[in-house]
Amino acid sequence: MKRRTFCHAFAAIQVAVAFPTTAQLTRPFQVAWVSTDRQNSPSPNLEAFRGGMRDLGYVEGRDVVIESWWGEGSGERVERLAGDIVRSQPDVIVAAGGLALNSLISAGVKAPIVFSVSADPVEAKYVDSFGRPGGNRTGISLFTLALVGKRMQLLKEALPGIKRVALIANAQHPGEPTERDAAQAAAAQLGLTVRYFPVNSEADLDAALKDIARGRDEAMVAFADGFTLGFAERIAAFSLQNRIPAIDGWAPFARRGNLMIYGPVVEDVDRRLAVDVDKIHKGAKPADLPVELPTKVELVINLKTAKALGIAIPQPLLLRADEVIQ
Repeated sequence: MKRRTFCHAFAAIQVAVAFPTTAQLTRPFQVAWVSTDRQNSPSPNLEAFRGGMRDLGYVEGRDVVIESWWGEGSGERVERLAGDIVRSQPDVIVAAGGLALNSLISAGVKAPIVFSVSADPVEAKYVDSFGRPGGNRTGISLFTLALVGKRMQLLKEALPGIKRVALIANAQHPGEPTERDAAQAAAAQLGLTVRYFPVNSEADLDAALKDIARGRDEAMVAFADGFTLGFAERIAAFSLQNRIPAIDGWAPFARRGNLMIYGPVVEDVDRRLAVDVDKIHKGAKPADLPVELPTKVELVINLKTAKALGIAIPQPLLLRADEVIQ
């Protein structure tokens, strides 16, 4: 090689080292998935979100890095982790559930947050309004009053002879009074009398179930949120022991042994969170992205539980079910 050629080549190498290419400088989009759930492998909610990111063309490790943070059943643990989450410098935080979101807010996190919550996000003060959230938060709310009346109708269709229904609800859940009013109005139209049981703790739930057994209520409607879902197995065991069927709004409630659910497809909600995350990556502000409601609902019937309770589910209702658990 001629000396002049060698010098030019060496100079080019020096320039390349001093000025890395754009590809070398580009940092993958960083997303923090934050949940109070206990870590399991895989998490269906996290996997649904990852699927949504893939649908939008993201390749993990190349275009996006998704780091998961788990509260192991504790909102306080998420709050303690908040500093570490912020120091990891995520571009967007996905808060999977109201407990995780509350903990991030309490910790003063200012990064963009996309949430999925069962509460009324305006009443909970997560956002200013559905149309214009304001601040650094937006997402999807599973709080859909239109489903409350339909749930009562399906219960009456499955059990046409019932007259007395117990309502079990987390009294601290934002939007609960409105949901209770909707349930009571639907019950009145169907000729049902209802008894309302507010629960804030495991002890409250135990007391409520004992009262329901003594009062000879014929069915239970549990308002869908993380609290009631966390006790789904206990409610199912009580249901079988006392032959009092229970209905809720999320599929895991039926899959854990209860009679029936009607409500949003939670996995679809988690998948759709990716849309807002993508918009923020492309420059949108959470303050300007409207909070959305679920677009897909499902009816899940646990036929095994129905048989154990001696309930004959009408065939037309079974044919409308999206999932029948045998």
